[in-house]
Amino acid sequence: MTNKKENLMDKIVSLAKRRGFVFPSSEIYGGLAGVYDYGYYGVEIANAIKREWWKTMVQLREDIVGLDSSIFMNPKVWEASGHVSGFSDPLTECKSCHIRLRVDHLLEDKGIFADEKMTEEEINKIFSEHKSKIGCPKCGGKNFTDVKSFNLLVKSNLGNFTGDLKKDPVYLRGETCQGIYVNYKNVLDSSRLKIPFGIAQIGKAFRNEITARQFIFRTREFEQMEMQYFVHPDQEMEEYEKLRKDRWQYYLDLGIKEENLKWKKHENLVFYAKEAYDIEYKYPFGFSELEGVHARGDYDLTQHSKFSGEDLSYTDLINNKKYIPHIIESSSGVGRTFFAILCDVYNEEEINGEKRVVMKFPKKLAPIKVAIFPLLKNKPKLVEKAREIYDLLKLDYMCEFDDNGNIGKRYRRQDEIGTPYCVTVDFDSLDDEAVTVRDRDTMKQERVGMGELVKYLEEKLN
Repeated sequence: MTNKKENLMDKIVSLAKRRGFVFPSSEIYGGLAGVYDYGYYGVEIANAIKREWWKTMVQLREDIVGLDSSIFMNPKVWEASGHVSGFSDPLTECKSCHIRLRVDHLLEDKGIFADEKMTEEEINKIFSEHKSKIGCPKCGGKNFTDVKSFNLLVKSNLGNFTGDLKKDPVYLRGETCQGIYVNYKNVLDSSRLKIPFGIAQIGKAFRNEITARQFIFRTREFEQMEMQYFVHPDQEMEEYEKLRKDRWQYYLDLGIKEENLKWKKHENLVFYAKEAYDIEYKYPFGFSELEGVHARGDYDLTQHSKFSGEDLSYTDLINNKKYIPHIIESSSGVGRTFFAILCDVYNEEEINGEKRVVMKFPKKLAPIKVAIFPLLKNKPKLVEKAREIYDLLKLDYMCEFDDNGNIGKRYRRQDEIGTPYCVTVDFDSLDDEAVTVRDRDTMKQERVGMGELVKYLEEKLN
């Protein structure tokens, strides 16, 4: 089973690079661990994921508005949130090859759970007890340094002209939700919203991960899709259950197979949380977090009120009572959703003794909706007619004009890209004003009049 899973991982990573979905960042210089670039097809998929999330979270809701806060914020934000003092991972170093490793990951690989709230002393004790079972994943050595806490915030010299990062450091944000919390009052004061209401945001976050791994699942630069919903304390758990139900349905509507999803309850909550669940997806390496849904209490606004001196309480105008709103949160990543979709839609099929790889993207997520082929590239009339159709369809859909290779090779290429429909202009098209439309999933071909093509595709794609 392990080999099968690893094989799938290798196939996904290979396909992602070969077909322009995901590239290692700055690869010609040897790359940078834990950083990836989305290619020309990948950016279309990522944008489609963000559009679907935004539509579900903001467009279809009267009680949720959008925000785009800055990546840089006053460093006191991160003191108030607890990131400066407590946002860390347990680090060890192999004394043989000097690779740095996350201790909780080393233990997890051996089936040993290390709580994120453990002190250095506590995790050192567990690590010492199990060192004999653990080998360095790079060299196999078993000689490690003591465990040290490593802060994940990425420091910057923004506005610091001394170059000393220890003096007045500014951070690249470690999560996007803090930008929502510090803008809560601005949104409340400038809008007609009343409790309960939410603020949604899509944006970059940065974490100095010790061991970025598992392709785009755990990276040092990533994009979050987060919604923070502000509620009366008495409504927190009722709204939380509604949010859980909505978020589960979202992934089904996105096209992800339900058998590849499951809920995982957090058994060890941070002190301020009432409840926390993860929606997990069955990645090639097993079930792991796709999205977190959390009931956070009043911790966040209380902390920012305390550190900033601003009153962030809400006044109920009906009974004139003031309170600090509680927050329920939905937090997911573009990269993890992207990766889950790649895994979910990957299919290998045998057709007439030949293997085809086909990415069966839901049509709304497919990077290219329609590919247009002239049967032969050296026949000007076929090319001209195919170009006319391409120029017409590209007004409404992401299309691709493809005249490279024989038709069979073009079909296989578009199958790997995940294009739902291929339109071929052949010699008969010049006489009967019709084209051949081929369906990606069934591979059935249908003759469609050129005058009906736009309507035909609209019904199929929309």
